[in-house]
Amino acid sequence: MKTKFAFLIALLVIGKIAFAQNAHFTTSGTISYEKSVNTFAVIKRLYGDHLTDGFLSQAYEQYKKTQPQFRVLKSTLAFDNSKTLFTPVPPEVASSSFFNLPTVDQNNTIYTDLGMHAVTEQKAVFEETFLLKDSVRKIKWKITDETREIAGYTCRRANGLMMDSIYVVAFFANQIPIPGGPESFGGLPGMILEVALPHENIIWRATKVTEAAGPEVSIAPPKKGKPVNNKQLFETLKDVFKNRGDATQINLYMKSYLM
Repeated sequence: MKTKFAFLIALLVIGKIAFAQNAHFTTSGTISYEKSVNTFAVIKRLYGDHLTDGFLSQAYEQYKKTQPQFRVLKSTLAFDNSKTLFTPVPPEVASSSFFNLPTVDQNNTIYTDLGMHAVTEQKAVFEETFLLKDSVRKIKWKITDETREIAGYTCRRANGLMMDSIYVVAFFANQIPIPGGPESFGGLPGMILEVALPHENIIWRATKVTEAAGPEVSIAPPKKGKPVNNKQLFETLKDVFKNRGDATQINLYMKSYLM
């Protein structure tokens, strides 16, 4: 009996070693993402009780009749072992409505140097473009056992907290051993192929992963924009949004550009 048990253990060990040796890992390529925003929920959160006012109530009802509930935008992420570049794809139809919804747009082109833990972010704020250099975003992650199939990869779930109060749910692929993801999301032992901000009503999901034929893809940081640091950008945003609603609205506007 002991001999048979030892034999079975040996077979399992050999099987795991063989699987590890034959497992294929993607280390360079591009990922196509779709960002989906529940605009009805965003408007309700942004305007709150003001939607009970006559004019805003009518505008909201008209918006729901003429606009899709979910605004979908596309983007790409080029990556290799040491860097990533997130680039929004301009929408075929521009967002146009009475309501100002900054979270519905994609305002950031983001280059991440994974080795240096640094980012260069080109950020559009209305008519101005800023170039922000900073360290990578810190997110407190807790990995779970839940899995999901995304774009042909088996992904594990991780729950996170960023900016002290924003709850994040991500699914990452161990077979793409790059600690990156869309926008500024990263820090997990695999590429993030899906990430959601449930309370912000936003989700990014990979639709396609294209592996590069060579060892690297062409990735370079953005260069255009007014150079700023985090403090300067924060002060600029405060000035831009100071007359754009009540305190709750201003806070939501600010947060949408700092995320």
